[in-house]
Amino acid sequence: MFEVIGERINTSRKLVQAAVAERDADYIIIDVTKQQEAGAAFIDVNAGARIGHEEGDMKWLIDTIQPIATVPLTLDSPDPAILEMAFQMVENTPMINSISLEKERFDAMMPFLSGKDCKVIALCMDDAGMPNSADDIVDRAKRLVKELNTIGIGTSDIYLDPLVQPISTDTAKGVMVLDAVRTIKSEFPEVHITGGLSNISYGLPQRKIINRTFVTLMMDAGMDSAIIDPLDNKIMATIKTADMLLGNDSFCMNYLKGVRAGQIES
Repeated sequence: MFEVIGERINTSRKLVQAAVAERDADYIIIDVTKQQEAGAAFIDVNAGARIGHEEGDMKWLIDTIQPIATVPLTLDSPDPAILEMAFQMVENTPMINSISLEKERFDAMMPFLSGKDCKVIALCMDDAGMPNSADDIVDRAKRLVKELNTIGIGTSDIYLDPLVQPISTDTAKGVMVLDAVRTIKSEFPEVHITGGLSNISYGLPQRKIINRTFVTLMMDAGMDSAIIDPLDNKIMATIKTADMLLGNDSFCMNYLKGVRAGQIES
């Protein structure tokens, strides 16, 4: 079953930042509840936008969200100290967002992740920058799986982000990432593929239809997770329908539940 990581609790969003600054728990609770009701499998929590306040803001957010959370949290920060604090607070096995092969980030995150019971988002990025080919993505994916396995993170707990890039600057970028995902899934069937999808449409008009079409192609290639806004009804309807058509929805139950809830319409 496709897993949606709800991206909305991020202090880079103005309304969330205001709610966090004012300690408006009702706003956060309502938003998280809506994300869960819409089908989010994880709730991403990112408190990094208010410089100098991340530790206090992350602690407050977890204290606010955890009592009403029905799904695990994704702890999202580049700072291992913040992640360690947050990890100690959560009750259910969390997801950590994220690690990459960039030396500074890699060297900081590996000691933190070692021996942890968690899921991990791993970006196919290294110090050479964004990948330039499907082979680049696959090579980085292999290195990430190998390194994470060595510190006790199982392959089935790794969520690789192949780093979707804008097709407006290079029309081969869509095919590049699709080819890479197919290869990764053939070599590591247990690994998950996740990430943001909206970069594919950057610089083009009518971006949402591009994103909805692209997610179906990525799902066919092997993507089984995405970091998106679960309150975007049209992309959620597309995902649930594609998941059914790909044979991942036993007896079409999730699709039928979505139709009955008014989440899937013609």
